[in-house]
Amino acid sequence: MPTQRADARRNYTRLLAVAEQEIATHGADASLEQIARVAGVGSATVRRHFPSRHALLDAVFHGLIETLCDQARALEDAADARAALLEWLNTVTGYAATMRGLAMAMTRDCTSEPTEAHEHCATAQLTEAGAPLVRRAATDGAVAPDVTISDLLALITGIALATEHHPDPAADANRLLALAVAGISPTPRGTVSTG
Repeated sequence: MPTQRADARRNYTRLLAVAEQEIATHGADASLEQIARVAGVGSATVRRHFPSRHALLDAVFHGLIETLCDQARALEDAADARAALLEWLNTVTGYAATMRGLAMAMTRDCTSEPTEAHEHCATAQLTEAGAPLVRRAATDGAVAPDVTISDLLALITGIALATEHHPDPAADANRLLALAVAGISPTPRGTVSTG
């Protein structure tokens, strides 16, 4: 992005924060006009920063993916490989469950605009970031050796889609993840802890 005036940078940052909240509440079809109103800017300002809904969704999604990748890297050397993997999976599940419709919208947009493979890039980033956590957990015997990061991301996607319209999608998604973890990585006494 070229150098911007301070007010333009503030508007951009504010728009991203408001867009993330609105998308979490209303899904990927959140009103751009509502985002502008809540951010305290005009529709033209939204369009200047984000010429399309796809551009706005991409910017929001990119920030979330970066956060998830940073967390995975920070957990790579944790003392407890199982706890590190489950902590990261909980965070991914939380984002996936509360950012209603965002992953589906990105997939839909990529299908219609095959030159813009944003969803695939995000999947590749999450796969690359999470794979070391899964490998280490498998090496430590904390997960079955045939469990892959792709399996876990598909599981989380399914859980997020199944719970996105529940009254408390994050809580329900985490409960379902805990049930799945019991099959993926049971603890020695049969108790399941995902947090």
